[in-house]
Amino acid sequence: MEKQVVLNATQLELTLKRLAHELVETHHDFQNSVLIGLQPRGIHVAARIKAQLELILGHSVQAGSLDITFHRDDFRRRETPLLPSVTNIDFSIENKRIILLDDVLFTGRTIRAGLDALLTFGRPSQVQLLTLIDRRYSRDLPIQADYVGKTVDTLASERVAVEWKETEGADCVLLFTKEGNETAQR
Repeated sequence: MEKQVVLNATQLELTLKRLAHELVETHHDFQNSVLIGLQPRGIHVAARIKAQLELILGHSVQAGSLDITFHRDDFRRRETPLLPSVTNIDFSIENKRIILLDDVLFTGRTIRAGLDALLTFGRPSQVQLLTLIDRRYSRDLPIQADYVGKTVDTLASERVAVEWKETEGADCVLLFTKEGNETAQR
């Protein structure tokens, strides 16, 4: 497969800063708003956004992580079983404004599972979605992000990967395409 850089480290950092500023415009001081990163990859987005928000606001922002393993609709369809991650929500979400964070929005099924899992913890006043990469034209469910880092038009045969220096050694977003894809979208 051929790979193309969608965002390099500098562009990724600038995108995360922009998203943090967009959140401040809507959520102001974050006194009634919390970040929840979806396991496994959304937790990296949440950690980076949390750090940016704390720099901008000058105080701590509540954040947690949510394991959606047992809420996925493909949980029992895989040949190898999914291993659960750790949920870390040590605060009440009741009547809070929740921002769910994930790295790539593709079919919408992960977000649906995230909403199902989230509602087992209480009833928030509002739930918004922040995604670093939005793969348009690929939805199975009517889900869209409120905050988008970058929109990438892709084919179903292509793959988008977000790499983090904490796990892969470098920050970047890559698009993998099959060689000889003649019908690539813009």
